[in-house]
Amino acid sequence: MTALTHDDHRQVSAAIADAERQSDGEIVAVTTELSDPYHDVALHWAVLVLIGTLAIFAAAPDVLRFWFDLFLGGWRPEPSLRELLTLLLVLATAKFTAVLLMLRYMPLRLMLTPGATKTRRVRRRAITVFRAAAERRTVGRTGILIYLSMAEHRAEIVADEAILKVTDDSTWGEAMGALIAEVKQGRIAAGMVAAIEQVGSVLAQHFPRSADDSNEIPDKLIEL
Repeated sequence: MTALTHDDHRQVSAAIADAERQSDGEIVAVTTELSDPYHDVALHWAVLVLIGTLAIFAAAPDVLRFWFDLFLGGWRPEPSLRELLTLLLVLATAKFTAVLLMLRYMPLRLMLTPGATKTRRVRRRAITVFRAAAERRTVGRTGILIYLSMAEHRAEIVADEAILKVTDDSTWGEAMGALIAEVKQGRIAAGMVAAIEQVGSVLAQHFPRSADDSNEIPDKLIEL
């Protein structure tokens, strides 16, 4: 993830403070490099390769004999079933291990992770962060999280119960669009500021600031 500077943090904090001056809402902005390690994805690919190896040799046993002759051939007699099965075990295990080692390289692991899986994992992590940082931490249940996960190229907006009653996912389309447009250009802080401004406008419309409103959550950008 592009390193965020002190000035980036200052800009985002200022944008949150400006937005919250117009409403009773409390905005939390969070960025993270990765929302999930996807260890299970690497394991699934390794198992798939292992099963594929077994299937190939089951369908074409002569291929297994070819590999036996290649490694141990020569003047040896016809390999026994035990020898062939042992070679099959060695080859399948080697392929399984090789795939696991290859997929330790995170860019490759992410490339082989289905988009729907990344979307679900980012959403799940965003909800977890929201519950820890904003849910029910305001008197009026007006907390909202803007969450950006860089490696997956995904963002989420998660709102507290009072906000959910007057909005739906389509409400945040402009905020998400503004965020993603800037992030694609490498301007993470600018994207956050743009999204905060859009979210702030929605909050001001539905939850205009009351006389006794207080700042219940610190105005800052959180990097996980």
